[in-house]
Amino acid sequence: MSVVLLTAIRFAIGCYAFASLLVLVRLVRGPRAQDRVFALDLLYLHAMLVMLVLGIRYQSSVYFDAALLIPLFSFVSSSALAKFILRGEVIE
Repeated sequence: MSVVLLTAIRFAIGCYAFASLLVLVRLVRGPRAQDRVFALDLLYLHAMLVMLVLGIRYQSSVYFDAALLIPLFSFVSSSALAKFILRGEVIE
């Protein structure tokens, strides 16, 4: 693997880590529940992107398979949280 690609991968993971820290601040301090749900969605997105970058780095399809599962969990959890915020219950 070339030095340029390794440097780009390190830079990308560093940027995702910094962005995730900022999102964690919003998750903890968010003034409304909607802000917290949006921050949780962004954390899922960052986790998926980090898995994709690691898949490129280690040239393994396992990371890509795991990255496909993350949006599924994100959709289910976001739907459940949105329903809870609107109605106050998840299961009817």
